[in-house]
Amino acid sequence: MKNKFLTALGVLTMLSCQNKEKTEKENVVEAVATDTITKTAAGTADVSDAAPKDDKVVELIRKQLLVLLKADLPALTKDDRFFYYSAFDLNNDKKDEYFVGFSNAYFCGSDGCSGFILNNDGSLINKFSVTDFPIYVTTSVTEKFYDLIAVSGGKFHLLKLKNRKYPSNPSVQEVVKEEASRESAKVLDIDGKKLEKYSF
Repeated sequence: MKNKFLTALGVLTMLSCQNKEKTEKENVVEAVATDTITKTAAGTADVSDAAPKDDKVVELIRKQLLVLLKADLPALTKDDRFFYYSAFDLNNDKKDEYFVGFSNAYFCGSDGCSGFILNNDGSLINKFSVTDFPIYVTTSVTEKFYDLIAVSGGKFHLLKLKNRKYPSNPSVQEVVKEEASRESAKVLDIDGKKLEKYSF
């Protein structure tokens, strides 16, 4: 702890001895760096809310959305053109699949929102509609893919893979008790996890 404090003190001393004629941008960068160093040395830095970011995945999803939503693009406003995503290995092949969701008036209505599930290569597994987020990934398996639970109309619906696709409309699927979701992993927890928003 003493070594961390001395290191932080040394860095702060070096920063204060540098040329005083700095631009406003440099001063902001220095302030952030100083704050980070101080918090790290004191053991109070908190990065638990920092979401991991994979630029290759974001670019892959962007490209696929431009294809999947080609007919919708002329009607979308700038505010409509953003998405959230969660990665989850649905079939234990050591490669993540991607849940892509939206949270705006174009893709969402009173019954829920639309979204997509994409393979690791960006190809479409399926589109879904009338879904409230998050979506739950259960521990049960059908056709080598985990079953999902989606909330639609305030009810919990079980989604099982059939012919390599999940049902696109959860509201007409089997209703299960809320307790079934409690031991399940959450994906697209847009409000709870404060997922990062990406434009396309």
